[in-house]
Amino acid sequence: MSDRHAPLKASLAHLELSDERRTLKTKSRDFFWYSPVLKRRMDHLVADFVVAPRDEHEIAEVLAACHAADCPVSVRGAGTGNYGQIIPLEGGCLLDMRHITAVSIPAPGRVVAGAGAVLRTIDRALAPHGQELRLYPSTRSLATVGGFVAGGSGGVGSVRWGMLRDPGNILRLRVLTMEARPRTLDLTGEAMHQVIHAYGTNGVITEVELATASACNWIDVAVSVADFAHAARIAEEVVASDGLWIKLASAIAAPIPEAFFPKLAARIGKGNSMVGLMVAPQSMPAVEALFDRLGGAAIAFRSDRDGDEPGPLHAYCWNHTTQRALLVDPKITYLQVGFGWPGNHERIAAVRARFPDEILMHLEGFRRRGQAMLAGLPLLRFTTEERLEEICAELQMMGCGVYSPHRFTIEEGGGNALPPEQLAFKLEADPKGLLNPGKMLTWHEPDWTYQRMFDHGGRAAPTGRGAAGRD
Repeated sequence: MSDRHAPLKASLAHLELSDERRTLKTKSRDFFWYSPVLKRRMDHLVADFVVAPRDEHEIAEVLAACHAADCPVSVRGAGTGNYGQIIPLEGGCLLDMRHITAVSIPAPGRVVAGAGAVLRTIDRALAPHGQELRLYPSTRSLATVGGFVAGGSGGVGSVRWGMLRDPGNILRLRVLTMEARPRTLDLTGEAMHQVIHAYGTNGVITEVELATASACNWIDVAVSVADFAHAARIAEEVVASDGLWIKLASAIAAPIPEAFFPKLAARIGKGNSMVGLMVAPQSMPAVEALFDRLGGAAIAFRSDRDGDEPGPLHAYCWNHTTQRALLVDPKITYLQVGFGWPGNHERIAAVRARFPDEILMHLEGFRRRGQAMLAGLPLLRFTTEERLEEICAELQMMGCGVYSPHRFTIEEGGGNALPPEQLAFKLEADPKGLLNPGKMLTWHEPDWTYQRMFDHGGRAAPTGRGAAGRD
């Protein structure tokens, strides 16, 4: 079988390049397997070759060569995303950013890092300066900062600092365009929204400058609560208490702790729900007083008293809740659901009542424009794709926002029309549409609207034009 990219690979052979089959399979993956739908549709898709550039000059060389050869390019960080963001739908070149890892601290309150720098490594570099990252996903030990900006939206720290794209969290992005002569752009302010959470479809992020926070010796706290509705109100009250210094507030319904958290199950107790917190030492007395005032909550574990045997609490929250459940029951998957405000607790209760055996509730606290909110990352007992679509459609009818982790496009995963600046920037920075093709639905369907999302039972499968699809 002829190799359509043989001349291109030969021109890049002086770089760190591989087309070894096992490497391609490994590198062309993220955590898409959290979704049984994406696993079925995307498991066969791989890149044709992988290049790991060592600096920005080599990145530009790869982009220029691929542009000339009409070769698609997908950018890989650590592959910890959940929606197939990096999976190359049309094969081509996978740009592995693992060598782009320089970290510098130009001034207090900020850090500059190469896109391939792992978030935990950045935090370690900040520690001697008394600083830490404001926000990170539960996969901090693996995830890269470029991947977080291109594919993430919030995470640990969102209870205090809001979402990643909120003003002041990201200070600057350095981006290379996909053109005959790639340009280097330094984006600040509103211009950064052109590439934030765009799955690498309209520019290659090479460097990120983030705002940081004062470092804290966080206390992990697991709270046992008999009634989940009360647990949710406790979590929201903690987030809404402006004087508390916290980094995490999660509410996780029974039977999740008992079934999927073996190192915490006995502490939480049979049939109980859990509130998970990260609290600054100086705020612990106030948190305990809040528990006393609200009642119905018992501290089951705190790291400053009981050691760290269960591991960090953030590794039980956000999407690590899903990961831990999958390790026990491979039929579990999850949803991303917005319950709005006000009326969120009523909608949460209605969803639990409507789907008592299918949806296991999991909420994460965050702030949106100063308002304390609870986002839903509920576990779902998966049966069929058709039933999944029915549940999502019904959630919409109940007044919930559904941001489906079972779709691979920016628009469907975000539950909104594409920000117009992202499409406009793609037209400018990637005029051939070679960056991560297939992930920006509006590029192919300009009239797409969110209201159509569940009309026809889901989108068609990817074309499968990658290396595996041609075998």
